[in-house]
Amino acid sequence: MKKRVVITGGSCITPIGSEWTEIEGRLRSLKNGVVYMKDWEKYERMNTKLAAPSDFADPGFSRKQIRGMGRVALMAVATADRAFALAGLKDDPILKGGRCGVAFGSSTGSVDALLDFYSMLTTNTVQGITATTYIRSMPQTCAVNIGVFFGLTGRLITTNTACTAGSLSIGYAFEAIQNGLQDVMVAGGGEELNPTESAVFDTLYATSTKNDAPHLTPAAYDRDRDGLVIGEGAGALVLEEYEHARVRGAKIYAELVGFGTNTDGSHITQPNRETMSGALRMALESAGLSPDAIGYVNGHGTATKHGDIAETGATRDVFNRRVPISSLKSYMGHTLGACGAIEAWLSIKMMNESWFAPNLNLVNQDPECADLDYIQGAGRDLDAEYIMSNNFAFGGINSSLIFKRT
Repeated sequence: MKKRVVITGGSCITPIGSEWTEIEGRLRSLKNGVVYMKDWEKYERMNTKLAAPSDFADPGFSRKQIRGMGRVALMAVATADRAFALAGLKDDPILKGGRCGVAFGSSTGSVDALLDFYSMLTTNTVQGITATTYIRSMPQTCAVNIGVFFGLTGRLITTNTACTAGSLSIGYAFEAIQNGLQDVMVAGGGEELNPTESAVFDTLYATSTKNDAPHLTPAAYDRDRDGLVIGEGAGALVLEEYEHARVRGAKIYAELVGFGTNTDGSHITQPNRETMSGALRMALESAGLSPDAIGYVNGHGTATKHGDIAETGATRDVFNRRVPISSLKSYMGHTLGACGAIEAWLSIKMMNESWFAPNLNLVNQDPECADLDYIQGAGRDLDAEYIMSNNFAFGGINSSLIFKRT
């Protein structure tokens, strides 16, 4: 029999704060974290000068503890630390007993560390390479550093799948516990801000260039949107087998009941409506739910034309009704590897408040987007027992999570 999986802790670092009270205040006051990056003026032919940096500061770990961490790993460890603390597990023997693992991902490791390797190829010397250069730059840097920091000896899963890294980590951790392979998993994703990431999308003409009006962008699902804005942050959830959590008297924030993922198998950068809808249906099947049970959808909502149209079309195909939907990227930009975890945790918080943030900057709905209930204005009071959070990534990687209020 499949095990039940609950969320007993969570934390995030975002461009609009790192504590729920601060984040909720920004959501309710309709203020995003997008700013003009003056330092990016030096990059010739890069059109966007917008980004959403986080408020992350030194968490106070010792120098020895962080010597192998770049900024992305440090944010990942900091959110895992806060999530374990909220779950009441920081000093629990289970962390080192083999029944607790980590699933965490990002788009890449720290880009700055890679410069040492590039320098070797251009200067013909290894002088800049240190014992931690690869550790800081390797794709699995978040998961490995979390494992070492907490002494975890269970499973380690790393997802380096860009925009689905956080949600896939949560989904794979869910499956590990559901199938009795682990009792506890810390799962999520992170991304540090780097201009190269904006350049990737800039070359595809997919970035916002409203450089003189950062507060008006991104604008997911809006007719007049002009592209995405890259953000920065990290998010971590503590997933726990239900009986294990119940016996120790843990507070339960939500139950994770469904997970679906698949790949398009057709194009690396062009989304596929049919397979996207397939991932959502898999999540519903996994949860044993009909589409009518879902009270709210946290959309991927990148504010790119093709992405918004494909995503909303896939959502309409599955729900066949005007399901309430909003995207948090309009507040904090696209945090890439972190977005799935941040959005999952904040969706849980909103579900428990029975209030869901509106789509910021959505003024004129794009007629090419499907007919859904796009939350606008001051947000929406909703009594939702089940919510869905969806993410879609380059490579045609689709993911969907379903949470139940407890």
